[in-house]
Amino acid sequence: MQPRISMVTLGVHDLERSIRFYRDGLGFPLAESPEGIAFFELNGTWLSLYARDLLAEDATVSSEGSGFQGFALAHNVRSEAAVDAVLALAATAGATIIKPAQKVFWGGYSGYFQDPDTFLWEVAHNPFIWIGPTDSDTTEAPAS
Repeated sequence: MQPRISMVTLGVHDLERSIRFYRDGLGFPLAESPEGIAFFELNGTWLSLYARDLLAEDATVSSEGSGFQGFALAHNVRSEAAVDAVLALAATAGATIIKPAQKVFWGGYSGYFQDPDTFLWEVAHNPFIWIGPTDSDTTEAPAS
């Protein structure tokens, strides 16, 4: 198996609300998608939105449950100011800021928001290593 994640699929309660959040609020590019699912082609991976109950059914697990989901998605940026800007954009789009941006124990700067379905997103600046694309988005590439 090659070490990669091709797609992250989030089981959402209201597909149209989630599409608006990611497409209109955060500016993610919506790819052509069949009815009932939404695909966003990101840098190096895809994000998919699908009805929570149908995703659970497909995986043959219960769709019931709440609270901490056991993971967080991460979006790394090139500066502390960019962390603040992304968190502000997320809040404007309707996200709930869970942890305001701050210096963190590992030496970086990060904060967390929840999307409309309570999925956690960490927005982080890691001054020690760049985790992200190197050729497509120069606004978030490390300073040379």
